[in-house]
Amino acid sequence: MSDLRAAFVEAADHVIAILARDDVSTAWREPSALADWSVGGLVAHFAAQLPTALRLLRAEPGSDPIAVDEHYHRSAWVGAAHEAEVNAGIREGGEREASDGHAAVLAAAVRARAELPAVLAGQPADRAVLIPWAGWSLLRDDFLTGRMLEIVVHGEDVAASVGFTAPRLSRAVLGPVLGLLTRLAMEKHGQGAIVSALTRSERAPRTISAF
Repeated sequence: MSDLRAAFVEAADHVIAILARDDVSTAWREPSALADWSVGGLVAHFAAQLPTALRLLRAEPGSDPIAVDEHYHRSAWVGAAHEAEVNAGIREGGEREASDGHAAVLAAAVRARAELPAVLAGQPADRAVLIPWAGWSLLRDDFLTGRMLEIVVHGEDVAASVGFTAPRLSRAVLGPVLGLLTRLAMEKHGQGAIVSALTRSERAPRTISAF
């Protein structure tokens, strides 16, 4: 059985490394690479993965956990239009948190990072973590995989928005995230599309996006 707790701490350090950059602070109110997001709103959503994870790991355990792939099959934002209420709500939440300013967002993330190791140490592999806005639970490592996916993807979004190369992550973080994205992409596009995209540029599809 895997244990992603150390990987999640590495992912948390990735958040802090990006969030603490001076150029991220300077670009706070500029448009990001994602439509209808400011850099600050995007970064606040990215950074919120740490306090959100901490809060849910400290909450009462859930029950009847589902698989992480099923979590994405059920999630309302997956496949929803850009202007859909669920996606607009996510953007609005990020912009609202960003309104407190770069220093406040950074401080909240740093506090959460400091507390995460002790909280993670007390989380057994069979812990069901309730995701209250979804209405279902995930096992510990499936929950951590989902949070790391958000961190990896949005870290690249922030880097593209501000104009730097995101710090390189280890296989411990990238492995489960890329595995999940590959499975979701294969279900969406089919085996042939994924294999061709990775090995045959002459017949690669236009996209193999997982979402």
